[in-house]
Amino acid sequence: MRVRTTAIAAATCALVLLPAASAMAGTGPAPAPGKKAAASSTAPSAAGNPRSARAQAADVCADAYQIGTTAYIDRGGVHVASVKQFYSPSCNENYGYLWVWDSYRDKTKSYDTTIGVYSYNQDATLGLRSWKATHLQEFWSNPADTVKECTSAVGSLRQPGDPAAGTASSSKRC
Repeated sequence: MRVRTTAIAAATCALVLLPAASAMAGTGPAPAPGKKAAASSTAPSAAGNPRSARAQAADVCADAYQIGTTAYIDRGGVHVASVKQFYSPSCNENYGYLWVWDSYRDKTKSYDTTIGVYSYNQDATLGLRSWKATHLQEFWSNPADTVKECTSAVGSLRQPGDPAAGTASSSKRC
């Protein structure tokens, strides 16, 4: 029994040490059907719902799903917003997504935000959208034709009176 436990532990450690493969923004398997946004739901969510009214107004394709890891904008050492990157296989485009947390919105009257997709290949932010003095919670960038490039979603949030915005960028996807 001890030998089997040791063998399992050694195999697990070996798998952890294997390097992860890199992938293009839209490559790799799509999320499992249960992981995609519910077909009928149009409610905005912290996870990002490409079927929400604000997503549809930004021309986000309904099959978009998150790629890469979530980043967080902090203010005073506390998370106040999430930044994510999405990819649509049917439209072959990337999108940036910013969600302002309730805990911040409850204390702040208005703020300025931006969201876009940063292309490492072009050294430029594409699909960039911005809002001034808003109290909205959900923000989508315009579509970015960057699927064959290395990208990250980049977002910012600035409270009036702050000299600079807090920023975050999701993980780099190639």
